[in-house]
Order: sequence, then C-alpha cells, then structure tokens
Amino acid sequence: MTQNKHSIIAIARWLKTVLVQASLVGLLCAPLAHSHDIDVTGVARIFLDETPEGVYQLSIADQQVPPLYNIERILPKRCLGLSPGRYSYRFSCQPILNTDDSLTFPWNFQGVVVVAKWQDGNNVSAYFPSKGGQIEVPLAELKAGAASISSLAARYLVLGAEHILFGIDHLLFITGLLLLLRGVRLLIQTVTAFTVAHSITLAAAVLGAFPVPGPPIEALIALSIVFLAREIIMGNRGQKSLAHAKPWLVAFGFGLIHGFGFAGALGELGLASKDIPLALLFFNLGVEAGQVAFILTLGIVIGLVNWLKQSLVKPLEITSAYALGGIALYWFTERLPSLFLV
Repeated sequence: MTQNKHSIIAIARWLKTVLVQASLVGLLCAPLAHSHDIDVTGVARIFLDETPEGVYQLSIADQQVPPLYNIERILPKRCLGLSPGRYSYRFSCQPILNTDDSLTFPWNFQGVVVVAKWQDGNNVSAYFPSKGGQIEVPLAELKAGAASISSLAARYLVLGAEHILFGIDHLLFITGLLLLLRGVRLLIQTVTAFTVAHSITLAAAVLGAFPVPGPPIEALIALSIVFLAREIIMGNRGQKSLAHAKPWLVAFGFGLIHGFGFAGALGELGLASKDIPLALLFFNLGVEAGQVAFILTLGIVIGLVNWLKQSLVKPLEITSAYALGGIALYWFTERLPSLFLV
C-alpha cells in the first residue's frame, strides 16, 4: 500500500514538472506545429467500379476531398460524364477503358490509393503519388496482371518513407531518443527495439488482429514525446531513471504505440485484401529507410555542432528538450477532446 502511494505521488510530481516546464514553450510553438494524422498525410481513397455496358462508378471515401464539379476533365476524351449518384460519380467510355488510359485528379494531396473492381471479377489496388499539383492514375497499373510486384513494392516503399519523414510527431520522438542516448551501441539497441515494436503493432493493426481507435493512440504518441523531453531535462540535472539505464526497454514500449500510429496511414487506405501483405512489408521497409535517413542526418548535425563548439551541445540539448515537450504537450491537449468521441 505504501509503495502504491509513493508511486502515485511520483507520477503526480512528474506531471507537475512537465506541465510547468513545457507549457510556455508549447504556447510559443503551437501555432507553428502540426500533428500527424490521416489528413496531414493527405492520402485519399478512391474506388473505381466497372459496371456493364461501359459504365463506371467513381467513389471517394474521404470527406475532406474536394468534389469533382466537372468529372469529364479528369477522364479520357472519349468518356462522357453521367448523372452522379449520392456519394459517387458515373461516366461511360466507348470503347471501354484500357491500359493506355489514365485519370488525372486536380488535387494537391500527397497521393491517392485507387481500388479498381473490374467487371471480370478482378480487384486491383495501387498507390499513386502527387506530381506538380495533380495526381495521374495510369490504368495500366490497375488492370489485372499489369500491377506488378515490383511496381507495388516501389510505391509502398516510397509511401512508408514519406510517412515517417512527413510525420512530425514520430520524428520528434526519434529526436528525443537521440538526445537521451549516449554511445553508438546503446543507440543501435534502442533504435532496434523501437523498430521491432512498431513493426509488431503495425502488422497487427493492418491485418485486423488488434485494431485500436486512432484518437487514443495519437494522444499517447504525444505523451511519449513529453516523457522523453522530461527525461532529457532531468538527465541533464543528474537525475537518472530507467529511461537512461535501459532506454531500449522504454523505446520498445513506446514503439508498440507508435506502430498503431503508422497503421493509421496504411490500414485506412482501403487496399484489396490480396495486396495487403506485400504493401505492409514494403511500407514498413520504407518507414525504416526514412527513419535511418533521419537518424543519420541528425547524427551528422549533432556531430558537427560538437566538433565546432562543444560548449553549445548541452544548451542545445536542453533547449531542444523544452521545445519537444512544449510542442507535444500542446498536441496532447489538442487531441484530448477526441478521446471522448471514440
């Protein structure tokens, strides 16, 4: 009973310390910081269904996607727009769509995932990145047999790398790990633990084995950054804890949470079931590639600062820790109301 009482007191003191230390920085940094969610990744979901007699139905799954007021401008010239349905657009093509055709969407998103359901019963899905303010969808990659393994692998490798490199909350967590760690061996152990953990929960969530609502995960991800920021600050004051003694264990625990966050970008895309295993594999490899690239870049920057003027390292670490904690605390308060809407 006494031990539980001390634990509660310790947690209360920790929260008080974090709130006092990070609130000011959070208020200053809040207007400049954007959290990472499905809207920030900007990946829209589109369903293309082929019906008899050369009629097609185009459905957009995301409410944030602007409507297509003139659908004919995205279609091949021989196609004609028909009366739209309640949540979809209809058009006909004579002759029917073929592998030489493409659809061009006037959207400034990161990309789209298109799931095509053809009249012959084949379902094919693929991811198409944005290029120059528009997104081109070559139907050659959506026809059965045309979407090769190499094409699917390349697209989801890129999507995974972009997800980590543009997912600012995940990058801030990795930054916190680098500021907390000392020594290459410990860095390798910790990053490996983080990688293994988020790979486990990413696969579990995408395959439907352990689905978790997004809002609680987003809030916990923010808290994980706050926790790291606090540990960095306390470590610079000479107060060591489990995060300093066994950072790989802490990284593994939080990696499980971040894996569900990664799944938010892949698990909600509406992939055809047969494409999920390969897409999951290469999306995860892309995440790791982006993570390694970021760690190497940040490591070089830290090394240069240390080489140029070693006396700057500690003040920069402390300042960075306060910035991380402030931004993450703002995100947590921003995401907190959504927990009650799950």
